[in-house]
Amino acid sequence: MIEDELRAAFARIEESTPPVGPVRAAVDRAVITRRRRRRRVRLAGTALAVAAVALVGFTAMAPRPPAPTAAPALPTPVPEPTGALNLLLLGVDQPAGSRRADSVLLVHLPADRGRLYLVSLPRDLLVPSQGGTEKLNATFSRAAGSGTDLAAGYRTTREAVARLTGVRVDAGAVLTYPGARELTDAVGGVPVCLPEPVRSVHTERRFPAGCQRLDGAAAVDLLRQRYGLRDGGLDRDRNAARYAAGLLHQFREQGTATDPAQLGRLLLRVGSAVTVDTGDLSLPALVAASGRAGDAEPVALAFPVLAEWNGRGYEPDPGLSPGFLDALRADRLGEWAAAHPDRVTALR
Repeated sequence: MIEDELRAAFARIEESTPPVGPVRAAVDRAVITRRRRRRRVRLAGTALAVAAVALVGFTAMAPRPPAPTAAPALPTPVPEPTGALNLLLLGVDQPAGSRRADSVLLVHLPADRGRLYLVSLPRDLLVPSQGGTEKLNATFSRAAGSGTDLAAGYRTTREAVARLTGVRVDAGAVLTYPGARELTDAVGGVPVCLPEPVRSVHTERRFPAGCQRLDGAAAVDLLRQRYGLRDGGLDRDRNAARYAAGLLHQFREQGTATDPAQLGRLLLRVGSAVTVDTGDLSLPALVAASGRAGDAEPVALAFPVLAEWNGRGYEPDPGLSPGFLDALRADRLGEWAAAHPDRVTALR
C-alpha cells in the first residue's frame, strides 16, 4: 500500500517538473552570450590600448608621474609653443662593442615657423669636455657604453650640443640604422637628390647624380658612406641632411607631419629602433609647430669648420662659427644663410 502511494506521488511530481531540454538550451545560450560579451570586452580593451599608444606616439625618456585615480577631465586644446625650438636628431650605427653618433642634426624651428633649418654638426667636431676636447660622437658612446642605453647617449650628446651652441635643445630622437631602414620603407621610400654620383664601399651599390627614390636598404647604405667622397665625413653630413629633407617631404605628402595619431602608428611600427625625447612639449604641440614650419622647403646648413683635418678632429672655423652661433641664438639663421649662400647645402 505504501509502495503504491509512493509511486503515485513520484508520478505527480514528475508531471509538474518542466522539461529539461529547453532549460538546458537556455543555459547554453546564456553561456555563449556571456563568452561573446567577455571576448568583445577583451578586444575593445586591446583596441583602446593600441589607440592610446598610437596617440601618445613618442616614448619619453623621463619617468612619467602616476596616473590620477580621479576621472580624467575632458581634453582641452594644447597650446602651441611659442618662440624658437631646437630638436636634436642622432643617427647611430651599430658596430661591435659600442655605438657612435654618425649623424648629428640640429633642427631649428624659428619663432615665425616659416621653415625648418637643418644644421649638420660634424661627428668629428671637437667640443669642450672635462680636461680638454673630444669628438662630438664620442660623447654618445661614452654614455651609452656597450650601446644598449640610447637614452643616456642622447642626453650626453644633447648637453654637449647645448654647451657648443648656447641654445636649449627642446626635444630630440635617436634613430639606429635598422630604424632608418624600417622608417624609409614604411613611408614608401625617401627622395634624395645628389650633386655627384656615389659608389658604396660596402656593397658596390652606385648612386647616380640627380634625384632618386631610395628604399630602406639603399638609404642606409648611402648614410654610411664617407670614404671616396670629396669631403669625407662632411659630405656624409650633407647627404644625411638631404635624406632628412626627403623624409620630411614624405611626411608632408602623406599628412604625417600634422597628424599625431598617424605619426604615433609610424613610430609604433619602427619600435625600439627609435628613442625619442619630447622634453617639456606634448606630442600634439610639437607636431603642430613642426608641421607649420614643414610646409616650406627646409634650408640645410653645415656648422662652419676648418676644412683641414688636424689629426684629432675638425676645429670650428674662427672666422664664421661665432657669427653662425650668434644667428642661431638670435633666431636669425635665414639672414645668415642669405649672407653665406656657399654654406647652404643644395637639396634639389
